[in-house]
Amino acid sequence: MRVLICYGTTEGQTRKIAEFVADIVREKGHEAALFDASDVSALEPSRCQAAILAGSVHMGRYQGALVHHIRDWHERLNGMPSAFISVSLAAAGDDPHGRAEIDETAQKMLRDSGWLPKATLHAAGALRFTQYDFFKRWIMRAIARQHQSDVDVHSDTEYTDWDDVRVFVEDFLAKLPTEGDDEKKAG
Repeated sequence: MRVLICYGTTEGQTRKIAEFVADIVREKGHEAALFDASDVSALEPSRCQAAILAGSVHMGRYQGALVHHIRDWHERLNGMPSAFISVSLAAAGDDPHGRAEIDETAQKMLRDSGWLPKATLHAAGALRFTQYDFFKRWIMRAIARQHQSDVDVHSDTEYTDWDDVRVFVEDFLAKLPTEGDDEKKAG
């Protein structure tokens, strides 16, 4: 089965997660069609039988290119097994308000786009201090302090729980129809 894996990324953590997802898809014997949302203008999801899309939340929004494709593809995505991975720093914390906020951000984007994925995972992202300019480094350090997190502003800190991502993807793949399922329905 060919699985579309399309992602939107700002600092690279969502790309890293999408590449990890693609590796799992291949390990399970499927073909992974991995694309950056900003590079897929000619991609037609109808060439895939399932889809996992991933995007990161920055200032309450997902990447515009990813949202654009979701809106364009929502009917096709709704007609196949599909899942969404929402990446944010808030997913790393235990703050119920922060978790409710990221869930509402994801649900709003999904409602606005018309896409109804079968499953959604909120995955923790990363602090990429090595890629931030002075102002973003200052803002991100202030945010980390609000959450009582002591961070090294001279290195990157990754919060992604790779085991959670693996379990989510393996569960999604285990529920995909097999080729024999189509023959059973026809017979």
